[in-house]
Amino acid sequence: MRVLRLDRDKEEIGKLLNRPPFEELALDLAKEIIQKVREGGDSVLLQFVQKFDSPNVKSLLVSPEDLERAHKKASKSFLSAIRRARRNIERFHKAILKNLRETILNLPNGTKLASLIRPLERVGIYIPGGRAPYPSTLLMTAVPAQVAGVKEIIVCSPPQKDGEIHPLILATAKELGIEKVIRAGGAHAISAMAFGTESVPKVDKIVGPGGAIVAGAKKEVFGYVGIESIAGPSEVLILADGKANPHFIALDLLAQAEHDPLAWSVLVTTSKELSERVLREIETLLPQMERREIIEESLGNRGYIIIANSLETAIEFVNDFAPEHLEIMVERGEEIVPLIENAGAIFLGDYSPTAIGDYIAGPSHTLPTGRTSRFFSPLSVEDFLKRSSLISYSIRQFKRDAKSAMKIAEKEKLTAHLLSILRRLESLGDS
Repeated sequence: MRVLRLDRDKEEIGKLLNRPPFEELALDLAKEIIQKVREGGDSVLLQFVQKFDSPNVKSLLVSPEDLERAHKKASKSFLSAIRRARRNIERFHKAILKNLRETILNLPNGTKLASLIRPLERVGIYIPGGRAPYPSTLLMTAVPAQVAGVKEIIVCSPPQKDGEIHPLILATAKELGIEKVIRAGGAHAISAMAFGTESVPKVDKIVGPGGAIVAGAKKEVFGYVGIESIAGPSEVLILADGKANPHFIALDLLAQAEHDPLAWSVLVTTSKELSERVLREIETLLPQMERREIIEESLGNRGYIIIANSLETAIEFVNDFAPEHLEIMVERGEEIVPLIENAGAIFLGDYSPTAIGDYIAGPSHTLPTGRTSRFFSPLSVEDFLKRSSLISYSIRQFKRDAKSAMKIAEKEKLTAHLLSILRRLESLGDS
């Protein structure tokens, strides 16, 4: 890990703060694949699956028997953990849903204005495969959709070398009652969900993280379908003072780094002594890690310790960095939370590690990356809802507003708009 001084290493700090939200080079490749799948349907989709995912895939759609078989083979302890996580996720998102209200404005003269809430009809969820299975991502994306009332969920996930999706993902899908699971990853999966094929229904929105090609594909199809965000490499930023636990910090940095060689693992602290203790802890813990090579590459590429002169400047750096995950390990950390303007998820205190949020706490772990927490939010039940405005004018209100509306239409030179109002006004006469 590189150690930088916030007040001195301006150039390096600037590079950190200007990291790209996604790999732009992936856009061209994604665009080409998307168009081919859009035009060719299942046959082209299967060709890409066999080329990029596994040559052993014979069928795109996972059968009900395959789902049932994976569920039966899953251990009781795994299914028990899935059920507990599901309950926690449901509890959190039901609380959000309970606080969402349809807005209805009834005026005394009979006019009614409203904002109506409806669930999306069909949602596509992308579950990454690659380096590890992620049943937790299926939980964190599908359960909020179910709480919202989405009628149909389509899951795409890249198969393993044997041509099958990891059985833990299939077991989780069965546990959640998801019936349509497709053996496909990458931009070809995103295209299939966005435009539909013979086997894959066209969805209204696509959610879920993925690599650079998936991020590029989601950006390309946005507008044809909705997306929750464009995800880049995962990241954690830990804000700590001199009294923080170096062992816990080291483990959380390692936990982030084991995701991906491109993951960001950053500690900002006011204590040089703490930074040295954390580095020693990492050195001690590293040999125990199963994914040591990935961790070493990740920390070598994107592992940083930033030493700040004051907590105030450290907080300023946090807001500029706009992390996906922010862990706060300082005394009276609850006083820091109101000062945080940009963060996907905030983990407060020694016993709130990012890992507990990844799996079971309740809020979705699908979060904005690459400084996009400045304008994107965590995935939630709200992502699977849409609003419609209702306008029901009384005659009295229409007569009151008509001339002002006509004046605006006149200035915009929209004659039909003006006449649409004028003719109705004339039809009322002097009533």
